[in-house]
Amino acid sequence: MMSQQTTTTGTLVIERRTIDMVPTNERHGTPWSQFTLWFGGNMQITAIVTGLIAVAIFHAEPLTAIIAVLLGNVIGGVTMALHSGQGPRMGLPQMISSRAQFGVIGATLPLVLVICMYLGFASTGAALAGDAISHLLGLPSTAGSAPVVGILIFGALTVIVSVFGYQLIHVMGRIATVAGILGFAYLFFQLFANYDVGASFGEGATDAATFMVCLTLGASWQMTYAPYVADYSRYLPADTPVSTTFWSTFLGSVTGTQISMTLGILIGAVSGEALLGGPVGFVGHLAGPAAAAFVIYLVIIVGKLTANTLNAYGGIMSTVTVITSFNAETRISSRARSIYIVVFVALTMVIAIAASADFLNNFKNFVLLLLAVFIPWSIINLVDYYLVSKERIDIPALYDRRGRYGAVNWTALVSYAIGIVVQIPFLTSDTYSVLGTFNGPLADVMGGIDVSWAVSMIVTFAVYYPWAKRTMRPPSTMIYPRDYSPEQTGQIPVV
Repeated sequence: MMSQQTTTTGTLVIERRTIDMVPTNERHGTPWSQFTLWFGGNMQITAIVTGLIAVAIFHAEPLTAIIAVLLGNVIGGVTMALHSGQGPRMGLPQMISSRAQFGVIGATLPLVLVICMYLGFASTGAALAGDAISHLLGLPSTAGSAPVVGILIFGALTVIVSVFGYQLIHVMGRIATVAGILGFAYLFFQLFANYDVGASFGEGATDAATFMVCLTLGASWQMTYAPYVADYSRYLPADTPVSTTFWSTFLGSVTGTQISMTLGILIGAVSGEALLGGPVGFVGHLAGPAAAAFVIYLVIIVGKLTANTLNAYGGIMSTVTVITSFNAETRISSRARSIYIVVFVALTMVIAIAASADFLNNFKNFVLLLLAVFIPWSIINLVDYYLVSKERIDIPALYDRRGRYGAVNWTALVSYAIGIVVQIPFLTSDTYSVLGTFNGPLADVMGGIDVSWAVSMIVTFAVYYPWAKRTMRPPSTMIYPRDYSPEQTGQIPVV
């Protein structure tokens, strides 16, 4: 049974915690909050666009795409939900735990890549939400130009929610869940009422290569949550079972994403070229009357605000983690945290405004390339936590490069590099258009089916697990900071 915890924090109280361990008097909530956060956070326009890519870019047959994306969401969802299970146990944001594998300084390599991911997703989200705000306010727009006013307004909203932090983010998740269920149900109704959706089935590619790339879209969407999913479960009571956190996160994220991507696939199948010029505008058009479109734009903004706040919040966690790798600090002031948030969001707005007009193709490349760099990190983190360290972490050592985990752990870094390099022979230009005409030497052997990320999972595990078993020195019990004790944190040492 989960213990009852009390908290002195409130929804409209600015969060004080960053990368430091959450004490027992601030532990609160239930795993249900994980379901609503990840369900509501995935009922959003970027997930719709990701589903659209399967049809608009890869020309997949709709039913094939839906099944493949579902399988990818399930595979990726297992990975991200296992990371979520780490939050209550450690009371720490996700990327701090990377120091246990990569070393205090060594962890900055995946951290820098994670920060790039946050900037990319937050920028594309700002562009889409800014477009929705522009439509909502009736602002004039020019094809190929960024909705500057909408982006600035959305950036301001993102700053406000991110500054208040964890509590308000979860409230936004609950609001987005209700708004998403109602709004998306209406859009599905409008879609089937105004288009012959059934006629689109059977049209498009059904080959193994297309199926695999659609599966990859689903898996990559889920796996890119891995670097920050525990950020939003770390305030749960420490004795919350891993299985409960896992299923709440998994079902929320996979269900919300699959609904959004399915809508995107079906819209792409019936809309043809009409959607490529502006997915937000088309969704508003699909809503029908002006009043209905107004409400749908609000739904888009709420869902996207929830998701973009996750990126800004996680981006700050990772930025602080990088900085404190060199100064050994365990926390920063609320003022410094707020400044970091403003700077981060401002940067995402600049990127969104300057973004290329070739949105769909660039976003597709961005999502798929993220999978290439985060798969090996995720495998290393999960294997170490659950199989090598067995949930036993020396928390003070995570902040001390002269401690147990050292400055750099070459076991993890070399395994990580191998996990990335091993994908190159299997890459295909059909999947990654950024490669130009390049195809990996083994891509043709696989019949053009891109299995690079699956190969990376297997090879990274095969290299890291036996090596880490010989070289890692996990503690025999969980070790806490001096100003904490197992009783204070509500945790029981692992024997």
